[in-house]
Amino acid sequence: MIIRHANERGYADHGWLKSRHTFSFADYYDPDHMGFRKLRVINEDRVQGGQGFGTHPHRDMEILSYVLTGEMAHKDSMGNGAIMRPGDVQRMSAGTGVRHSEFNNAPDKELHFLQIWIEPMQRGIPPGYEQKAFPVEQRQGQWRLVVSQEGRDGSVSVNQDVNLYAGLFDAGEKAPTPAVRHAWLHVVRGEAEINGQRLSAGDAAAFQPGEPIDAIGVEDSEILLFDLA
Repeated sequence: MIIRHANERGYADHGWLKSRHTFSFADYYDPDHMGFRKLRVINEDRVQGGQGFGTHPHRDMEILSYVLTGEMAHKDSMGNGAIMRPGDVQRMSAGTGVRHSEFNNAPDKELHFLQIWIEPMQRGIPPGYEQKAFPVEQRQGQWRLVVSQEGRDGSVSVNQDVNLYAGLFDAGEKAPTPAVRHAWLHVVRGEAEINGQRLSAGDAAAFQPGEPIDAIGVEDSEILLFDLA
């Protein structure tokens, strides 16, 4: 288990946006942290009320959004428009090219969300979009599959051989960890004990195939677990 502590991440302060970068992104470059397998970006963004990312382009990338608090307004060149709330997972396949915007939908509350990029299995596909809600009861005390290549078990589909699980664990709460290959575990909120070591919000850990992963909630923890080929 290799730990990536929250305070080791890159940081950008744009006034209206404060962002922590787990992997190299924009002006933050660290040759030792360019990604993990096909996982290329995990940005933890905090956006001031009424502010956001104006319309901008992407191509050949699978882009996931995961809202922690607040509401995010999404619009794109495919004609999609939606409001994202905590528990929602959104996937946008940029493919041959797409333009989109993301704004804090509230004028006086902070938007806190994760922006996740995964390199696609197939390049040059038509752009695509999907969004689903995963209520607390589906994630509490268990690992809920929220993203998979085939869209298994009601998860959001993605153009890559990756499974993403989300779990909520109160103090002392745990659940059997799904079978994973190369794994990246990211503590989104609270604190958790991972293989006997306490990790806090923003901390992450990488695992090689066959390594055990034992996660126990310490303080209202929310955890994402990526299973990657």
